[in-house]
Amino acid sequence: QVDLVESGGGSVQSGGSLKLSCAASGYTYSRFAMGWFRQPPGKEREGVAAIGSDGSTAYADSVKGRFTISRDNAKNTLDLQMNGLKPEDTAMYYCAADLALGMTAIQALGADYYGMDYWGKGTLVYISS
Repeated sequence: QVDLVESGGGSVQSGGSLKLSCAASGYTYSRFAMGWFRQPPGKEREGVAAIGSDGSTAYADSVKGRFTISRDNAKNTLDLQMNGLKPEDTAMYYCAADLALGMTAIQALGADYYGMDYWGKGTLVYISS
């Protein structure tokens, strides 16, 4: 049983920062690709940032330079530091993992719902202007 539990969402003003965390359990965490995805109100889910099985990282153009993804293999956590938040960053944020060996960060970033094996239930981020 693989479980992913997100935390750290909330409401901040434009320009503020938040740090999301995803606690993972049930598998050998460090070997697999993981990512953060978001679904803004009324829009489709999109990849935000990902870490590949090789440790590479990838970011959506809209968050480059503002968001940083990192993983702590000892704690089995995946974090997303979000700085310079904008109202358009408002969304439900999801953590996801894929157990296919060799998935790169770019592949994980571009995955749709069925392209990742496991998903958390999400944490809400709201940015006020």
